[in-house]
Amino acid sequence: MAAASPSLPILSIFLLLLCFNLGGTLMVASGQKTWCVAKPSSTDKEVQDNMVFACSQVKCEIIRDGYPCSIPRTLINQASVVMNLYYQQNGRNPWNCDFKNSGLIVLTDPSYGDCQYQYA
Repeated sequence: MAAASPSLPILSIFLLLLCFNLGGTLMVASGQKTWCVAKPSSTDKEVQDNMVFACSQVKCEIIRDGYPCSIPRTLINQASVVMNLYYQQNGRNPWNCDFKNSGLIVLTDPSYGDCQYQYA
């Protein structure tokens, strides 16, 4: 009689956990591109605070009227663009995308239309 193999959900959870170290930071392969965006669950206040902080550290013209990332004019969209600028310009370290736990490192390029998210 053959031994029962682990169910797919248990195996999936195990593999997902392998992607994270004990600190909860995504482990990425060397050379893997990453970007920083605002967590969809972030409050408007958190997102606004992130924009204020990031724009005090990097140039945020890209989200101004007439620039490629000015549309859609939503708080979470514009915060994601400038949070990524900060993350990219400060070395793409996990702590550069923390933003008091309201930032999210993603492996898929969030660029859209003419709005190209920086990858430095």
